[in-house]
Amino acid sequence: MVYPLIIIIGPTAVGKTSLGIALAQEVGGEIISGDSVQIYKELDIGSAKPSEAELQLIPHHLINYLDPSEPFSAAQFKVKATALINEIRSRGHVPIVVGGTGLYIRSLLDPYDFSQQGSDEIRAKWHEFSQLLGNLALHEELRGRDPETAQQLHPNDVFRIIRALEVFELTGSTLSSQRQFRDNEYMILDPSILYIGLTASREVIYERINQRCITMLSQGLIEETLTLLNSGYSSTLKPFQSIGYRHAIWHIKGLVTQPEMLRLLQRDTRHFAKRQMTWFRRDPRISWYNTETDSDVLLRELVKTCRACQTRVE
Repeated sequence: MVYPLIIIIGPTAVGKTSLGIALAQEVGGEIISGDSVQIYKELDIGSAKPSEAELQLIPHHLINYLDPSEPFSAAQFKVKATALINEIRSRGHVPIVVGGTGLYIRSLLDPYDFSQQGSDEIRAKWHEFSQLLGNLALHEELRGRDPETAQQLHPNDVFRIIRALEVFELTGSTLSSQRQFRDNEYMILDPSILYIGLTASREVIYERINQRCITMLSQGLIEETLTLLNSGYSSTLKPFQSIGYRHAIWHIKGLVTQPEMLRLLQRDTRHFAKRQMTWFRRDPRISWYNTETDSDVLLRELVKTCRACQTRVE
């Protein structure tokens, strides 16, 4: 018997977590997180992780998996998630990937070339460069080599800037040219894959985002971030550049007041949700469901589709 692979994507705050858990309970599933921040231990509030109660309902994988100081890439996600999918199927369960990190999802479905393992020496060189001359100078170095990628990256996104410089030195070509080619290619999916997208009206998503940000503050996002920094983690680590944590760090450093931090957090999360939808809307393989209009029949339809998919590939 071949068990289907279910993938649930969509913008932040659309309801992926709750649907993934409900579907897993119905079809005998285990959840693999496709979120680039939830993978880290101790980054709970800002990453909107499932609650402890939710984590107990269904087996979850790649949540609380790494220390915040450990790097993790789409290439590593592809290897680890692929192995987990095979393990879950071998147990007679249905693997369900839930998340909104677009490159993680694409790495599972399409032949992204992750053959370059990278160079610690090159990364160390550019990290030292940024420490000595600053983020703006590092960003200008990238602009001179790969202006398209530089335009897409904020000067403070040191991790991705260094990655783009690393790719240029290793391959002799720009990261933007490689991604442009691959991002426009959508392979035909295996019949065992059920690719589900969740959406809602912009007004509903934005209202949920605004309320989620308020809840994060009330739950202690600033205190969580301060505790992590006081325990020795550097604010320059990749997970602390993510939405929520970088905003808390701005406030902790006295750069913004708490009301201004909340405003910027809400604005940037809305912008992030818009970018997620732009990324996913290009993919013609996704079957879309509106969580407003389809809410009464959504779970029932997905269970039916999942079982039909399983029958189809047997």
